[in-house]
Amino acid sequence: MTQTDFVKLVMPFKDKVFRLAKRLLVSNEEAEDATQEVLLKLWNNKNAIEQYNNVEAFSMTMTKNFCLDRLKSKQAQNLKIVHSNYEDHKLSLQKQVELNDSVNWVSKIMEELPEQQKLIVQLRDIENYEFEEIAKVLEMNETAVRVALSRARKTIREKLTNTHSYGIK
Repeated sequence: MTQTDFVKLVMPFKDKVFRLAKRLLVSNEEAEDATQEVLLKLWNNKNAIEQYNNVEAFSMTMTKNFCLDRLKSKQAQNLKIVHSNYEDHKLSLQKQVELNDSVNWVSKIMEELPEQQKLIVQLRDIENYEFEEIAKVLEMNETAVRVALSRARKTIREKLTNTHSYGIK
């Protein structure tokens, strides 16, 4: 595989790899490092990756595993899982504050979700993966992915509604 072929194959989903790493590792620097490591591993095994039917799903699985290993390592004990990439400068200040507050609440609620549900929400609702692809990446049954996503969304919805309606945390 030539460098040009590799770039054409891998670069279209490089940003998805970064976003998944960012979801899991929080800091831009950690996510950039993880993305670079995954791309380097793909490059080092460029001749072998042609055997995979879906290189993108394989890369996302590599990213997930690499990030989870980083989170388990001793040097990553100060990392936590959050997500905030929303900015809109066209809205009024009050609306911006409300939206930022909602994004912060969703991030806090997502921190409380089981690890598997966090990953499924990230892959389905943010990365727009199909259930079949998520099932391959997470090595799960498609039905189990749907159930976990439904439960995660329900939990997020209930906790966000309680927070906005009653001030319950």
